[in-house]
Amino acid sequence: MTGSAPGGTGRAARTIGVSIPVPAPHAGELTAWREEFGDPLARAIPPHITLLPPSVLPDADLDAARDHLAATAAAASPFEVHLRGTATFRPVSPVVFVQVTRGISECELLQAAVRTGPLAREISFPFHPHVTVAHDVDEASLDRAELVLRDWEATFTVKGFSLYEHGADGVWRPREDFTFRQ
Repeated sequence: MTGSAPGGTGRAARTIGVSIPVPAPHAGELTAWREEFGDPLARAIPPHITLLPPSVLPDADLDAARDHLAATAAAASPFEVHLRGTATFRPVSPVVFVQVTRGISECELLQAAVRTGPLAREISFPFHPHVTVAHDVDEASLDRAELVLRDWEATFTVKGFSLYEHGADGVWRPREDFTFRQ
Protein backbone atom coordinates (compact mmCIF):
# COMPACT_ATOMS: atom_id res chain seq x y z
CA MET A 1 0.00 0.00 0.00
CA THR A 2 1.34 3.37 -0.89
CA GLY A 3 0.28 6.73 0.40
CA SER A 4 1.38 10.30 0.48
CA ALA A 5 3.55 11.72 3.17
CA PRO A 6 2.10 14.65 5.11
CA GLY A 7 1.90 17.64 2.85
CA GLY A 8 1.86 15.47 -0.29
CA THR A 9 5.65 15.41 -0.55
CA GLY A 10 5.95 11.76 -1.53
CA ARG A 11 5.27 8.19 -0.58
CA ALA A 12 5.25 7.37 3.10
CA ALA A 13 5.08 3.59 2.65
CA ARG A 14 5.06 0.86 0.08
CA THR A 15 3.76 -2.71 -0.09
CA ILE A 16 6.55 -5.22 -0.43
CA GLY A 17 6.96 -8.98 -0.45
CA VAL A 18 9.95 -11.31 -0.41
CA SER A 19 9.89 -14.46 -2.51
CA ILE A 20 11.93 -17.13 -4.22
CA PRO A 21 11.21 -16.62 -7.92
CA VAL A 22 10.51 -19.70 -10.00
CA PRO A 23 13.03 -19.53 -12.87
CA ALA A 24 12.44 -19.85 -16.61
CA PRO A 25 11.23 -21.91 -18.33
CA HIS A 26 9.05 -23.12 -15.44
CA ALA A 27 7.80 -19.61 -14.60
CA GLY A 28 6.46 -19.05 -18.11
CA GLU A 29 4.74 -22.40 -18.13
CA LEU A 30 3.08 -21.80 -14.73
CA THR A 31 1.97 -18.31 -15.76
CA ALA A 32 0.39 -19.72 -18.92
CA TRP A 33 -1.42 -22.38 -16.88
CA ARG A 34 -2.61 -19.76 -14.38
CA GLU A 35 -4.05 -17.76 -17.29
CA GLU A 36 -5.63 -20.92 -18.70
CA PHE A 37 -7.43 -21.47 -15.40
CA GLY A 38 -8.88 -17.95 -15.63
CA ASP A 39 -6.86 -16.39 -12.82
CA PRO A 40 -6.99 -12.62 -13.40
CA LEU A 41 -3.70 -12.16 -11.50
CA ALA A 42 -1.71 -14.52 -13.73
CA ARG A 43 0.32 -11.70 -15.32
CA ALA A 44 0.41 -9.52 -12.19
CA ILE A 45 2.08 -12.05 -9.88
CA PRO A 46 5.17 -13.91 -11.13
CA PRO A 47 5.37 -17.58 -10.02
CA HIS A 48 7.14 -17.72 -6.67
CA ILE A 49 7.49 -19.25 -3.23
CA THR A 50 6.53 -16.59 -0.69
CA LEU A 51 8.94 -15.89 2.16
CA LEU A 52 7.29 -12.66 3.36
CA PRO A 53 3.68 -12.06 2.34
CA PRO A 54 2.51 -8.59 1.25
CA SER A 55 3.62 -6.17 3.96
CA VAL A 56 3.43 -2.42 4.31
CA LEU A 57 6.93 -1.03 4.80
CA PRO A 58 7.48 2.61 5.75
CA ASP A 59 9.87 4.24 3.30
CA ALA A 60 12.07 5.20 6.24
CA ASP A 61 12.63 1.46 6.92
CA LEU A 62 13.60 0.48 3.36
CA ASP A 63 17.38 0.74 3.84
CA ALA A 64 17.26 -1.30 7.06
CA ALA A 65 15.09 -3.92 5.33
CA ARG A 66 17.51 -4.13 2.40
CA ASP A 67 20.49 -4.50 4.75
CA HIS A 68 18.60 -7.23 6.65
CA LEU A 69 17.79 -9.11 3.44
CA ALA A 70 21.40 -8.86 2.26
CA ALA A 71 22.65 -10.27 5.57
CA THR A 72 20.02 -13.04 5.48
CA ALA A 73 21.06 -14.04 1.95
CA ALA A 74 24.77 -13.91 2.85
CA ALA A 75 24.15 -16.45 5.63
CA ALA A 76 22.29 -18.91 3.34
CA SER A 77 23.54 -21.49 0.85
CA PRO A 78 22.01 -22.62 -2.45
CA PHE A 79 19.55 -25.52 -2.24
CA GLU A 80 17.41 -27.63 -4.54
CA VAL A 81 13.66 -27.24 -4.84
CA HIS A 82 11.49 -29.90 -6.40
CA LEU A 83 7.95 -28.88 -7.29
CA ARG A 84 5.56 -31.76 -7.89
CA GLY A 85 1.83 -32.27 -7.99
CA THR A 86 -1.00 -30.13 -6.72
CA ALA A 87 -2.89 -29.50 -3.52
CA THR A 88 -5.36 -26.92 -2.29
CA PHE A 89 -6.06 -24.68 0.69
CA ARG A 90 -9.82 -25.14 0.18
CA PRO A 91 -12.15 -24.67 2.01
CA VAL A 92 -10.11 -22.12 4.01
CA SER A 93 -8.88 -20.25 0.91
CA PRO A 94 -9.79 -20.65 -2.79
CA VAL A 95 -6.27 -21.60 -3.87
CA VAL A 96 -4.75 -24.49 -5.83
CA PHE A 97 -0.98 -24.75 -5.77
CA VAL A 98 1.97 -26.82 -6.91
CA GLN A 99 3.60 -28.48 -3.92
CA VAL A 100 7.19 -28.06 -2.80
CA THR A 101 8.34 -31.64 -2.24
CA ARG A 102 12.06 -31.00 -1.75
CA GLY A 103 13.56 -27.92 -0.15
CA ILE A 104 10.76 -27.51 2.40
CA SER A 105 13.00 -27.21 5.46
CA GLU A 106 15.33 -24.78 3.68
CA CYS A 107 12.34 -22.62 2.71
CA GLU A 108 11.06 -22.75 6.30
CA LEU A 109 14.40 -21.65 7.74
CA LEU A 110 14.78 -18.92 5.14
CA GLN A 111 11.31 -17.46 5.71
CA ALA A 112 11.88 -17.48 9.48
CA ALA A 113 15.14 -15.55 9.00
CA VAL A 114 13.53 -13.08 6.58
CA ARG A 115 10.69 -12.36 9.02
CA THR A 116 12.98 -10.94 11.72
CA GLY A 117 14.44 -7.52 12.41
CA PRO A 118 12.82 -4.77 10.35
CA LEU A 119 10.60 -7.35 8.61
CA ALA A 120 9.31 -9.06 11.76
CA ARG A 121 5.60 -9.65 11.55
CA GLU A 122 2.97 -12.20 12.41
CA ILE A 123 1.48 -14.14 9.52
CA SER A 124 -2.18 -15.09 9.16
CA PHE A 125 -1.59 -18.76 8.39
CA PRO A 126 1.20 -21.23 9.20
CA PHE A 127 3.99 -21.08 6.62
CA HIS A 128 3.53 -23.65 3.87
CA PRO A 129 5.91 -23.27 0.90
CA HIS A 130 4.03 -23.58 -2.41
CA VAL A 131 3.53 -22.00 -5.84
CA THR A 132 -0.01 -20.78 -6.50
CA VAL A 133 -1.51 -21.80 -9.87
CA ALA A 134 -5.14 -20.73 -9.36
CA HIS A 135 -6.63 -18.22 -6.91
CA ASP A 136 -10.06 -16.64 -6.56
CA VAL A 137 -11.52 -18.44 -9.57
CA ASP A 138 -14.70 -20.52 -9.67
CA GLU A 139 -14.78 -24.01 -8.17
CA ALA A 140 -14.75 -25.71 -11.58
CA SER A 141 -11.53 -23.87 -12.50
CA LEU A 142 -9.96 -24.76 -9.16
CA ASP A 143 -10.91 -28.41 -9.71
CA ARG A 144 -9.47 -28.30 -13.21
CA ALA A 145 -6.18 -26.75 -12.02
CA GLU A 146 -5.82 -29.41 -9.35
CA LEU A 147 -6.46 -32.18 -11.88
CA VAL A 148 -4.50 -30.87 -14.88
CA LEU A 149 -1.29 -30.15 -12.95
CA ARG A 150 -1.40 -33.14 -10.61
CA ASP A 151 1.59 -34.73 -12.43
CA TRP A 152 3.45 -31.48 -13.19
CA GLU A 153 6.96 -31.20 -11.79
CA ALA A 154 10.11 -29.14 -11.98
CA THR A 155 13.44 -28.99 -10.18
CA PHE A 156 15.70 -25.96 -9.83
CA THR A 157 18.48 -24.61 -7.65
CA VAL A 158 17.57 -21.69 -5.41
CA LYS A 159 20.49 -19.26 -5.35
CA GLY A 160 18.74 -16.37 -3.65
CA PHE A 161 15.47 -14.50 -3.27
CA SER A 162 13.95 -11.23 -4.42
CA LEU A 163 12.35 -8.18 -2.85
CA TYR A 164 9.16 -7.33 -4.74
CA GLU A 165 7.13 -4.14 -4.73
CA HIS A 166 3.42 -3.92 -5.46
CA GLY A 167 2.82 -1.24 -8.09
CA ALA A 168 -0.12 1.14 -8.30
CA ASP A 169 -1.20 -0.91 -11.35
CA GLY A 170 -1.56 -4.04 -9.19
CA VAL A 171 1.55 -5.76 -10.61
CA TRP A 172 4.24 -7.25 -8.38
CA ARG A 173 7.70 -6.37 -9.73
CA PRO A 174 11.12 -7.48 -8.53
CA ARG A 175 12.91 -4.53 -6.95
CA GLU A 176 16.16 -6.19 -5.88
CA ASP A 177 17.72 -9.67 -5.90
CA PHE A 178 19.68 -11.06 -2.96
CA THR A 179 22.15 -13.86 -3.75
CA PHE A 180 23.23 -16.58 -1.34
CA ARG A 181 26.87 -17.20 -0.48
CA GLN A 182 28.43 -19.68 -2.88
